[in-house]
Amino acid sequence: MLRTANISELRKIIKEEKQRGKTIVLVPSMGYLHRGHLTLIEKAKETGAFVVVSIFVNPLQFGPNEDYARYPRDLERDAQLVEECGVDLLFHPSVEEMYPRPMVTFVEVGQLDKVLCGANRPGHFRGVTTVVSKLFHIVQPDIAFFGQKDYQQYLIIRRMVSDLNLPIEVRGVPIVREKDGLALSSRNVFLSAEQRQEALVLSRSLQEAAELIRRGKQSARDIEDFIRTAIRRDSQGVIDYVEVRDAEDLSEVTEINRQVLIALAVKFGPTRLIDNIVVEVETNV
Repeated sequence: MLRTANISELRKIIKEEKQRGKTIVLVPSMGYLHRGHLTLIEKAKETGAFVVVSIFVNPLQFGPNEDYARYPRDLERDAQLVEECGVDLLFHPSVEEMYPRPMVTFVEVGQLDKVLCGANRPGHFRGVTTVVSKLFHIVQPDIAFFGQKDYQQYLIIRRMVSDLNLPIEVRGVPIVREKDGLALSSRNVFLSAEQRQEALVLSRSLQEAAELIRRGKQSARDIEDFIRTAIRRDSQGVIDYVEVRDAEDLSEVTEINRQVLIALAVKFGPTRLIDNIVVEVETNV
């Protein structure tokens, strides 16, 4: 496996691979890899392409009171994992390499970034789209893989690629969960044993809410209330949001009569967890 922290060196490698006729696939990450990340890499490897994994904890997407400084990092552990997965190139730039001077140019996707996580984390998605845009320009991938646990991020990246006519196919990979249902996250390491157990209410309530919809429940507000009640009853988690949204454009939903996203964010102590489920609704034509 090749490794570099240098943009110029990476571009040289990519140019050579493209000259050989190779398709380039990118799996962006912030590191501290878990089975969810490794699933993205497995999907990337299945393409038979030249697979690049980036590891970069991006300061632009963290607010002033968020956990940038304590975000878990272990580059050598991650490097061993990606090498075992058969990754062709690991790109792990420093902050100075990615942002050699203060940024004055940003990429922003309107509307989609104002709801859900964007509502209470101003600037977060601007940081995400800016760094992903930079990575796309640096690596020049043909395909990029993103996990759907960050479903809003996945939609935003897809929209950015479409609006800017970037020649990149964005592929989403479903949420990877522990056997008990907890969505895998690098932040799970911060949960106490009690918080870890309480956090199971997130996936459980989402599944139960999805079943209510499949049985005919159509009120989005009733579904949201059902989940909030379950979280407050079964945990000490502090709810950031629980919302039912259109699964394609995140627009508001009152009556559930099309494919919807049920998304939530809940804090257990200082650790903020997100989860979601996409629910197909049968319509009688």
